[in-house]
Amino acid sequence: MTASVLLAGTRKGLFAGRSDEAREHWDWDDTPLFPMEEIYAAAIDTRGAVPRLLVGSTSWHYGPMVYRSDDLGRTWAESPTGTVRFPADLGSSVERVWQLQPSPAEPDVVWAGTQPSALFRSGDRGESFELVRSLWDHPHRPEWGEGFGGQAIHTIVPHPTDPDIVTVAMSTGGVYRSEDRGASWAPRNRGITTEFLPGEPPEFGQCVHKVAIDAGDPDRFYAQNHGGVFRSDDAGLSWQSISAGLPADFGFPMVAHPHRPGTIYVYPLDGAIGRFPPHGKPAAWRSTDAGDTWEEIGAGLPPEAWTAVLRDGFSADRADPAGLYIGTRHGSVWASNDEGGSWAELRTNLPDVLCIRAAVV
Repeated sequence: MTASVLLAGTRKGLFAGRSDEAREHWDWDDTPLFPMEEIYAAAIDTRGAVPRLLVGSTSWHYGPMVYRSDDLGRTWAESPTGTVRFPADLGSSVERVWQLQPSPAEPDVVWAGTQPSALFRSGDRGESFELVRSLWDHPHRPEWGEGFGGQAIHTIVPHPTDPDIVTVAMSTGGVYRSEDRGASWAPRNRGITTEFLPGEPPEFGQCVHKVAIDAGDPDRFYAQNHGGVFRSDDAGLSWQSISAGLPADFGFPMVAHPHRPGTIYVYPLDGAIGRFPPHGKPAAWRSTDAGDTWEEIGAGLPPEAWTAVLRDGFSADRADPAGLYIGTRHGSVWASNDEGGSWAELRTNLPDVLCIRAAVV
């Protein structure tokens, strides 16, 4: 019986692996799925009786699509009329699906974040999506900028128990939160710095790279920013720096342990110009006290790898002990089945890894 499934979305398709119960031996599909399509988003929805895999793909010929599989990736389906589309009257088109996020508080709800920055909601586990018009019509939207990868909602954090509450983050624009089922949205960026803008940090416009929610406190968030690592203890109303102790404060991923409060992981990079690990030595860094202190956890990683990890290229499964998974820009997949104590390389020589997801199924 399959114990875990691992999805590595790359710039040229999806690579899928399945493990033994110990997550030590992985069997991989012989060829990539969706070849020559960019896979920026993937999700493994374990809420129902049958796990559902979701993949956000961009074909240069057909455009963006959300595919779904109910047999652990052996066969896939798509909606005949397209999955994530703007209403025709808006005159806009979705360029890419950046995020797929099942809601822990609503059994059939899946959220999607796109480029340009828009939020979509599905009530049928990803078979169809509807635009959240209130965020698209937000008065701040004309002033949202583009990060290096484009203007996109790349992070969606639904509240674990309250379906009225959802938090999103975008580049550039920052963090926004709704507490009324998406009827209205407020920026939540006070305290997040903007080293790329002169003067005091604005109300919005921050280039937040990733946001994660604490395992034990739904009002505690962690953010990896374009310069700076931050924590909020009041649902984003204010943020404080937790960068002290890290070798660099730039990076893309922010991963919260699935069931240990206060435990988080980052993959530091040596600034926005180099975008490689300090001194070319790859390492994840862990905090077990909500960012007050940090420790390097790189045992088993290569001694040298001048490579970056993108915002969804680092993730955790929900096992105990939790598994950690890193996919790199140079096409390696590294994994730890003991919460970062030791690492092993599962794959190499893949196309650049854009996102990685794993789950016990």
